[in-house]
Amino acid sequence: MERSPHILENETLDELRLGGMKILQRKDGYRFSLDPILLCAFAKIKPGDRVLDLGTGSGIIPLILGRVTQAARVVGVEIQPEMADRARRSVLLNELQDRVEIVCGDLRGEKPLQGFSPFSVVVSNPPYRRLGTGRHAPDSERALARHELAGGIDDFIRVASERLAEGGRFFMIHLAERLVDLVEIMRLLRLEPKRLRFVHSRAGEAARLLLVEGRKGGRPGLEVEAPLYVYEGDRYSLEVLKIYGEEDPEGGL
Repeated sequence: MERSPHILENETLDELRLGGMKILQRKDGYRFSLDPILLCAFAKIKPGDRVLDLGTGSGIIPLILGRVTQAARVVGVEIQPEMADRARRSVLLNELQDRVEIVCGDLRGEKPLQGFSPFSVVVSNPPYRRLGTGRHAPDSERALARHELAGGIDDFIRVASERLAEGGRFFMIHLAERLVDLVEIMRLLRLEPKRLRFVHSRAGEAARLLLVEGRKGGRPGLEVEAPLYVYEGDRYSLEVLKIYGEEDPEGGL
C-alpha cells in the first residue's frame, strides 16, 4: 500500500470540497483559483474518455476530472519540476494513481508525451498574459503560471490539435479579451469552435473570462450559452455554489 505523500515545510495541504479531495500547494507560490474549477464544470467528459491537461500546475484539473468523471485516463503535463512533483503527490494522496498521471516536461517538445496515443479530450487553463503586459509575479512559479514565458496561446492550441484524435474535443478557459486570437488560432489548427460561454464577475459587468469548446475537424456552427455570473453581491452565485456541491447560498465554502 502506498504511504501518504509527505508535506514539505513550504507547502500546505488544502481541502478541495469538490470531490472531497485534498491538494498540496506551495505557501508562497502558485495557488489555484476558481478558473480551473469552472473549466472542469464546462468540459463534457464521457465515460471512457482519455483526457490530456496542458499546463496542469498543481494538478487541480486532473484531480477533479479523475474523481468526478468516468474518464478512463487523465494525463497532466507541467513544465516546472517542483509543481509536477507536488501534483504527483496530490494524486497519491487522493488515491487516484490508477487513472491519473502527471508528466513533467515542456509541452512544446515531443518528449513529454512520447508514446501516448491520441486523446479524445484536451483541456487547458493556460497562462493568460502576453509577455510584456502586466507585472510579473516575483516568484518564478507564479510568473510561469500567469505569463506566457514558456509558450503562448498558439502553442497550447497547436499541441491540443496535434494530440487530439479526429473528432476529439478541446476545452479552454482564457481572458475574454483574447477571444479573437483564440478563435482565429483554433480555426487555423482545425479546432472548430462549437460552444462558447462568457464568465462575468457580476451581472451588469463586462465579461472577464471565456470558456470555449472546439471539435477537431468539426463543421462550422457555434452555440453561445447564457453568461455565467460568479458572484451575487459579495457571495458566490447559486450556479458556482452548485458546482462546488453547495446548494445552500448561506453555507460557506
